[in-house]
Amino acid sequence: MAVIDPRALEALPIFPLPHAVLFPGALLPLHVFEPRYREMTRDALAGTKLLAVARLRPGYTEEEYLGNPAVYDVAGVGAIVASDELPDGRYYMVLRGMARIFIEQELNTPCAYRKVRARVLGDRAVGQDPLATNHQQLVALCDRLSMVVRSESGAELRQLARTSDEPGACADLVAAALIDEPDERQRLLEQLDPIIRLEHVSDFVARLIGELDPDREMLN
Repeated sequence: MAVIDPRALEALPIFPLPHAVLFPGALLPLHVFEPRYREMTRDALAGTKLLAVARLRPGYTEEEYLGNPAVYDVAGVGAIVASDELPDGRYYMVLRGMARIFIEQELNTPCAYRKVRARVLGDRAVGQDPLATNHQQLVALCDRLSMVVRSESGAELRQLARTSDEPGACADLVAAALIDEPDERQRLLEQLDPIIRLEHVSDFVARLIGELDPDREMLN
């Protein structure tokens, strides 16, 4: 997990989005067009380059969206690693996830965008033997999926599953690459037990193998 200056978490900008979930280690491309979030991006680029992506809770109205609709308490904080300001003031940028955070309080500030006080969430301590076993299982399943796909994407998946020696980080990276459903992504972001994350992502990869190549799944 990346080290984040605690001072940056005292007044951390948040980018509330309906469906986006930022996992630690993952890359998230964003198009910034609303004036308040253009301001947020300019300020972040001039400062810490950190901001959080917080998923909006369902049920908000269009009027609430223009204000401050409720967000999930657990979000992903990331660093801006690439940005391009367009002539009309919009931005394209890429965030690299750094950590999970828990939003403790939303702040009243003169900014047009929202800021929060937050703390970093680390993984729970678990036994090393089951952690290693589940990690190896996920890597093996990614290898099997890469054989089903048999393309450049398959080779990239094999490499991605080996990017980090940290089991929980492996689960995060594979989830970020393969799982699209926002609710499922949010649940995994909120899950601090790395063994449970590994099991969940492994189950997803196994189901994907079965859907793409049922004959292969029946033989194994």
